[in-house]
Amino acid sequence: MPALQRSEAAVRAQLLDVRSYSVDLDLTRGEDLFRSTTVIRFGCAEPGQDSFVDVNPAALLRAELNGRPLDPAALDGNRLALPGLAAENELLVEADMAYSRTCEGLHRFADPADGAVYVFASLGPDLAPQMFACFDQPDLKAPFTVTVTAPDDWTVIGNGTSARLPDGRWEIAPVGPVSTYLVTVVGGPLHAVRTEHDGIPLGLYARRSLAAELDREAEELFEVTRASFDRLHGLFDERYPFGTYDQAFVPEFNWGAMENPGCVVFRDELLFRSAPTEAQREMRAMVVCHEMAHMWFGDLVTMAWWDDLWLNESFAEMLGYRTAADSTRFTGAWTSFAVKRKGWGYDADRRGSTHPVAAVGMGSVAEALVNFDGISYAKGASALRQLVHWLGDKAFFAGLNAYFAEHRWGNADLADFLAALSAAGGRDVPAWAEAWLRTSGVDTLRLEVEAEGDVLASVALVNDGTRPHRVKVGVYDLADGAVVLRGRIDAEVAAGGRTPLPELAGAARPALLLPNDGDLTWALIRLDEHSAATVGTSLSRIEDELARAVLWEHARDLVRSAELPAAGYLRLVADHLPAETAVTIVEAVLKFAAEHVVARYLDPADRPAALTLVNGAARAVLARPDAGESLRIAALRAAVATATGPERLAELAGWLDGRDLPGGVPFDTELRWAVLVQLAAAGEADEERIAAELAADPSNTGEQGAARARAALPDAAAKERAWQAMFTPDGLSNHLLVATADGFWRSGRPDLQQAYMRRYFEQMPAVGARGGAVVKALGHSLFPVGLALSGTVRAAEACLARTDLTPTVRRVLADELDDLRRAVAHRA
Repeated sequence: MPALQRSEAAVRAQLLDVRSYSVDLDLTRGEDLFRSTTVIRFGCAEPGQDSFVDVNPAALLRAELNGRPLDPAALDGNRLALPGLAAENELLVEADMAYSRTCEGLHRFADPADGAVYVFASLGPDLAPQMFACFDQPDLKAPFTVTVTAPDDWTVIGNGTSARLPDGRWEIAPVGPVSTYLVTVVGGPLHAVRTEHDGIPLGLYARRSLAAELDREAEELFEVTRASFDRLHGLFDERYPFGTYDQAFVPEFNWGAMENPGCVVFRDELLFRSAPTEAQREMRAMVVCHEMAHMWFGDLVTMAWWDDLWLNESFAEMLGYRTAADSTRFTGAWTSFAVKRKGWGYDADRRGSTHPVAAVGMGSVAEALVNFDGISYAKGASALRQLVHWLGDKAFFAGLNAYFAEHRWGNADLADFLAALSAAGGRDVPAWAEAWLRTSGVDTLRLEVEAEGDVLASVALVNDGTRPHRVKVGVYDLADGAVVLRGRIDAEVAAGGRTPLPELAGAARPALLLPNDGDLTWALIRLDEHSAATVGTSLSRIEDELARAVLWEHARDLVRSAELPAAGYLRLVADHLPAETAVTIVEAVLKFAAEHVVARYLDPADRPAALTLVNGAARAVLARPDAGESLRIAALRAAVATATGPERLAELAGWLDGRDLPGGVPFDTELRWAVLVQLAAAGEADEERIAAELAADPSNTGEQGAARARAALPDAAAKERAWQAMFTPDGLSNHLLVATADGFWRSGRPDLQQAYMRRYFEQMPAVGARGGAVVKALGHSLFPVGLALSGTVRAAEACLARTDLTPTVRRVLADELDDLRRAVAHRA
């Protein structure tokens, strides 16, 4: 059956009132299938009407409606008809369900480190029927009681408090009501660390092979959790409503985390098997704060339909960064947002597939999920941050608390949210939203500057766009070799408008005028000629870290837009990155320089010299006597990733053998695998060396490292093995698929790469049948964007001209083609 249509969901929501779910899972029936027995009690507003339940089983064994058997053969795709409903109904559905290997449903993982098995439910939009029968739409909320039969040595947790019953089963107490997509179960021989804060029981869980990592990270995780609770309880009238608060770190998760009420799941890479940078710790803190914000916005009050999914994510994103910056030791979180997160959204907003933040007319779940992207997160968060700046904190949070009070335990939509803010703030928030949330694209802010010698005659803020903005304009002077803040000017500029800044008339000309100083709005910037020259000579000397982040993102946008040549960007990197002190800026700039500017925008013949330049910048950071461990880790990772030529590769080989290791940085698992991948791609490591490294690291991280290294081997046989593994359905788990794809294009003869490029576009249409996770893995990680030639563009265009592509395949390929065309434009 096609994805659920909004019209169908509206009819079902008017007809049904779901009272409760009882879900019984038997997880002891083998490696492939589990038994799911669901009892749903629900009312019907029009007795005698028909409806349907969503269930996607391997085998439907039994279904009974009010004691009346339903024919399992009547299952149509993932829908089972429910004819002749009564005023009060009880539906029983028993089925065998398939475990997922792509984190879509109930995911099963066998830990290669010790053979232990773990499961966790990832039921994000449209996936709950893979675990139990349900009415799978966000506005049919109900309490869930879940019982689980599991192996004797397992611990099982879920949304509510879990306890072991006398018969050995686990029971998870109901919370809620909650939406079906927010239900989870996590099970296995879990290692746990527990405490309590402000009357709330807190738990951290991970697989037992990561027990040491969890114990090591527990105090920081609890510290951030406590700070986030205190901050949100200070902002919200409603206390945390779900009882216990567990955070489970699970393997092979597709996302960073998921906000299941009472039991948030995180990808267990966030437990850091290798030494992390401070920027990685900061990002983890933001994710913890982000998911907690969802407990109110998304879980307590849930969107009525999927086209408001952006609002859940944008709100949590904005408040996650704000809470981390205001209430934890990670005070530079907004720097990370400016230099890392916003680029994801800016790129999405400048593609042909751009869409309004609050898209309308999403007729199906599939349509809504295609638009779940950087616009939903980064742009939406920026828009909300601009709204708070425009409306003021007091009005914003007063409106938010009124919204929670009116809709608690229920569903709401954007209009409800805007109405609450308007009532609290006394401003026309719906009109603001029409300009900001119902239109697509990104505005550009620039300053028109007239000067007479060293004195400003006039300055005006110009908005080349369609939205009003309230921003700060930064005024910076050059003093004693540093670029220091003179002051900031508050300014509002209308859509397409021009706002004079009379405060600057007659003042000494500053070294730098920065529109959107503080990064308070969603807009690109363009600098006046004098300010641009200052950035070229003095970027690293700007004292304000967030200002540097805004300007590095500005430079990234210029080079993506082909307004700044690749060589110009690399010169900025060479001149200014060695002096950078913010780890998150160093990481973002080196990654973009290596993976985009060099690997995509330059001809292959020009790449070795460019890699040497980037490698030199990384090594300059590494050599700084004042560089702390975080800076050194970031620099060493980049130095490994950009190593080229016999001398550098020989050095890497020595490091792998323990010779002449760089000081001040743990040369641990992550770095060892990164080195091995570089050597494998250069033909300086073989299968025997990869196998030996895997034997020393028999973890899932080791499996992924080995898969990446094997795919990177340059010989034809290795390429074919990797290709067959990726395009064989159910051949690889999601993370192994991404690792293999990541290694594939790192080497290979040009004629062989061309042949695989053609095969890629021939075979991608069929990948749509393998589900969204596989499409995104192969669509993004394997797309041949480094082969930026007209022939690749033509092959991609021919593929997109086909009529048999799923919406997800079409969207992923179209977005990658946009990036490919940008790369081709640079080479031209």
